Amino acid sequence: MNASRQDSRTMETIDGLIRNIRIATLNSQLDTDYGVIEDGCLAWNDGKILYVGPQDQSPYPSAVTTIDGDGCWLTPGLIDCHTHLVYAGNRAGEFEALRQGKSYAEIAKAGGGIRSTVTATRAADEADLFSEAAKRLQRLLAEGVTTVEIKSGYGLNRDDELKMLRVIRQLGEHFPVEVHATCLAAHAVPPEFHDDPEAYLNRVIDEILPAVAAENLATSVDVFCESIAFSADQTRRLFRAATRLGFKLKGHVEQLTQQGGTDVLCEFNALSADHIEFISEPQIGRMAEAGVTAVILPGAFYYLGEHQKPPIESLRAHQVPMAVATDQNPGSSPLSSLLTAANLACVLFGMTPAEAWSGMTRSAAQALGLGDRKGQLREGFDADLLLWDVDHPRQIIHEINRFRPQRIWQAGQERTHVKN
Repeated sequence: MNASRQDSRTMETIDGLIRNIRIATLNSQLDTDYGVIEDGCLAWNDGKILYVGPQDQSPYPSAVTTIDGDGCWLTPGLIDCHTHLVYAGNRAGEFEALRQGKSYAEIAKAGGGIRSTVTATRAADEADLFSEAAKRLQRLLAEGVTTVEIKSGYGLNRDDELKMLRVIRQLGEHFPVEVHATCLAAHAVPPEFHDDPEAYLNRVIDEILPAVAAENLATSVDVFCESIAFSADQTRRLFRAATRLGFKLKGHVEQLTQQGGTDVLCEFNALSADHIEFISEPQIGRMAEAGVTAVILPGAFYYLGEHQKPPIESLRAHQVPMAVATDQNPGSSPLSSLLTAANLACVLFGMTPAEAWSGMTRSAAQALGLGDRKGQLREGFDADLLLWDVDHPRQIIHEINRFRPQRIWQAGQERTHVKN
């Protein structure tokens, strides 16, 4: 930095400065697992990071708000990149059925699963859906989630899908979190189209997606490509229509069986392939070439008692980014703790704590198309910050459900209260 530029920056009045901290930047350009900066400080202004680095090299001696971090750890805000937070009712009865030996597919074919939640969600109004979703969201916020993706998919008709997406928008308006909405109208075939799934897919393409686009209610489109939902060819048709409308693409693929959905995602350079327990080695290679992020969802694997694990070692070898998310939903992953999901990813799937941290931050940002501004503590990135009183960030994943951030900043604004 030249002297004149340094002088002008030093004299600026900036919004915030945290000193006397250890920083886990998760910066992909630093040659360490966590991107650690010892004896560091971080400065921000207008919601963006201005400086992150050694304290003795900072051009900013003070700010409107100057904080002594007292040797605590600073990390990026957490990102939950795959949730289904908005729905009505619960499926505790299915939990009992699963424990009695029935499979998820059997329950779905008998009218349970997604369809039972569809019935309850259609009957609920926006106020009820908002109230229940808010409680789930608050659990995530208390852990330090500053960005969350929320899917529709329990309406399965035009009006109820729009209703869900409006509630998702309201959550972003009422809570200190950046919300990204995804239209998952192709989540299941609704009962009224049981004998004609093609007709329902046409309804999604011709009516639901255009209506969502007209109200600007979602940025992405998702699909459940599975034997009990939609085929690879149907997924391809859906993606063609979604692309024409300007949506980004995601997919629930290769969760229960190998259906080829990952190949379609790669054809369209989708943001992410989610679940992927039954993905093949060639498909992983195609993901790497297409820049598709893997979203690892151990909550559903754990809850359903599955045995086929996602091939973490192969994903690692191909350098496919691996995000970790809760998959919070009423049936297959009723999990409202991203930190617990990270622990499960390590214990059940063999991810390292450093990979899990990347999965909740840097890779999760990539899964949402936000990799240029979120998930890392770097100059120019959003000032989404968490301050932790721990010996090391790996401790947060190791000790299940013990830690919460001491302080949380969302785009440089400190949260004054988060309900636990």
